[in-house]
Amino acid sequence: MRSVVHPLVALAALTLALLAPDAQLRSHSPVGRVAVPVPRVEAAKATAVLAGGCFWGVEAVFEHVRGVKSVVSGYAVPASAPKGEPTMKPAKPGYVEAVLIEYDPGEISYGRLLEIFFLVAHDPTQGDRQGPDVGPEYRSVILVRNEADRSIATAYRDSLENAKVFSKPITTEVASLKSFRVAEDFHQDYVVRNPTAPYVIVNDRPKLEELRRRFPDLYRDRS
Repeated sequence: MRSVVHPLVALAALTLALLAPDAQLRSHSPVGRVAVPVPRVEAAKATAVLAGGCFWGVEAVFEHVRGVKSVVSGYAVPASAPKGEPTMKPAKPGYVEAVLIEYDPGEISYGRLLEIFFLVAHDPTQGDRQGPDVGPEYRSVILVRNEADRSIATAYRDSLENAKVFSKPITTEVASLKSFRVAEDFHQDYVVRNPTAPYVIVNDRPKLEELRRRFPDLYRDRS
């Protein structure tokens, strides 16, 4: 009988094997040039909740990704990390600015969303801040609703850390989602409605340009 390798083990092995020859080419920014393999393990659901600093820019990035059906900015409250999982940082109390993404798993995988999250949407090495925004509400968190998503997110984050893809340690937490509240109307589609705002020009528009450059097969113009 042919042995079967657990998909998460295969993911970690594949990531390290592909990145090992270029381990010295660490990125010096959240959008470095090291290619990251795509996780092949799929989540069973078609929603993802990601926190990576001010939700304006994170929302704008995922609204330009093929396969994403909707993105809503809001305030997510993480639950405490389960006991017995030493690879997870305990979630801090209070909310984080986050986005709720609805996507078609037939068009894009949860793994690809995580890849965009880490390499384009924010800098996962910054702690309790993101660019000019400072405070625990701007920290990097992947919020999960089931064990399948937790396993994928944790394995992918740890594979990036082990391969030293970034020049600094990854601060991203993986935590259960306790609650999500939709943000006020003026926060929704902020980048679209305020394209000339100085904050958008400096902090958000470069992310869209990087998405187009790094993921041309996934980039789409908003209709």
